[in-house]
Amino acid sequence: MSLYVDSSALLKRYFEEPDSGRFEDALLADPDWITARVTVVEVRRNLTRRLQGQDVVVARRQFERDWRRFSVVELDEATCDRAAELAELTGACSLDALHLAAIQRVGAGALPLLTADVRQAQAARSLGWTVLGA
Repeated sequence: MSLYVDSSALLKRYFEEPDSGRFEDALLADPDWITARVTVVEVRRNLTRRLQGQDVVVARRQFERDWRRFSVVELDEATCDRAAELAELTGACSLDALHLAAIQRVGAGALPLLTADVRQAQAARSLGWTVLGA
């Protein structure tokens, strides 16, 4: 099985939060991770914004190791066009719509979405997709 991991879920690996363990368990339960190219931007931005000093260095190293595990969905023209349609259909924000379009490209419905983003989870559920996390 494969698991689509959005940025909000992946960030739980690098910040200690009350629900980090639950997300870590979900990640470790599935060896095949998939995400969109935009995840690298979102994660690196948030690591720098939320951590300081050596903590940033350690988290960034862990993220680089994790990134090598991912199958990455590129945000080509067709994926971006579909993201625009999904944003209109579900009311999802731009980044969430890009993730939704990436999931759809690789197997929405059959591919669970791991997210900590409540709005993204609602949009995915409105499409009938399986959501883990939020």
